[in-house]
Amino acid sequence: MRAERERCKPAIGATIEAMADLTLVYGMRLLPADEVAEVGEAPVMLKNGNQARVTMHVLEGSREQIEAQLRMSLDAFFDFYPEI
Repeated sequence: MRAERERCKPAIGATIEAMADLTLVYGMRLLPADEVAEVGEAPVMLKNGNQARVTMHVLEGSREQIEAQLRMSLDAFFDFYPEI
C-alpha cells in the first residue's frame, strides 16, 4: 500500500516547477537559550482550505554563530530545490 502511495505522489521538483511564484514562510525570535523547552511545527493555512506544516529550526550561540548557521541553513535549503 505504501509503495502505491509513493508512486502516486509527484516529485518535489515537479510541484515546484508548476508554481508560477513562490512564497518562503519563516519566523524568527530570539529567546534566552535556557528558556526553550520544546519547538514544534507551525501550521500554515492554504487558500484551498488545506493545511501545510512548517518545520521550525533552532540555532544557538552568539550573534555571529547564529548568523553563520542561518546563512548555511538558507544555502542548504535552496540546494534541495536546484530547479528554481
